[in-house]
Amino acid sequence: RYGNDSPMGPGFMIYGEHCWGGHAEYAVAPGRNVRPRPAGRTWEECAAYPLAYLTAYRMLQRARVAAGQTVLVVGIGSGVSCAALALARHMGCTVVATSRSEAKRAEALTMGAAAAYDSTDAKWPVEADIVIESVGPATWDQSVRCLKPGGRLVVCGGTSGQKVELNLPRLFFKQFEIIGSTMGSYEEFDAVTALVAQGVDVHVDRTYPLDQYDQALERLERGEQLGKIVLTHGEG
Repeated sequence: RYGNDSPMGPGFMIYGEHCWGGHAEYAVAPGRNVRPRPAGRTWEECAAYPLAYLTAYRMLQRARVAAGQTVLVVGIGSGVSCAALALARHMGCTVVATSRSEAKRAEALTMGAAAAYDSTDAKWPVEADIVIESVGPATWDQSVRCLKPGGRLVVCGGTSGQKVELNLPRLFFKQFEIIGSTMGSYEEFDAVTALVAQGVDVHVDRTYPLDQYDQALERLERGEQLGKIVLTHGEG
């Protein structure tokens, strides 16, 4: 809720993105870090989307996404990968996902992926304009192979390691781009908020009461989540 010095006035229902330390019932944040709660969205959805969807949105924008393109999301399961799937679909793209988990591949199809492949397969039958890559060395070669000539590979993490081998002939013959990306700007936060208000899917994996945060972290450490895990507490 905004304070008395806010242009929105006291008691306005808001959500947002701030610093580390979200395992709390109360927090203080600068006004520019919060936005009005979009109509029709639950508090759980509002907690789930700012960081993940802002990061995914920036990745797609840096890749110059356009309707009709094919977007490959590698390692579906994280909040960012699920956000990339939802946003790319909303933007008119065909989305293909990969995962080591059969259950996650099946769920990706229900979320709108056109196909889902096993991340451990040597090759995936995909020709992608854009690859959203957050796994790293375990999937790097497959991701590069799937790029169309002139495609864009956007990297925002490396869950399997921090170093990859780059095949230089493949790079210059395919003429593809490797783009690093991270969280977006305040302007992009507004753009993402508008998309969520329009009805972009926000995938919440599971909710836990605040006093069960240890169980939530254990699920996250096991890599069982598909989307964001949300901690809940009483509204006040």
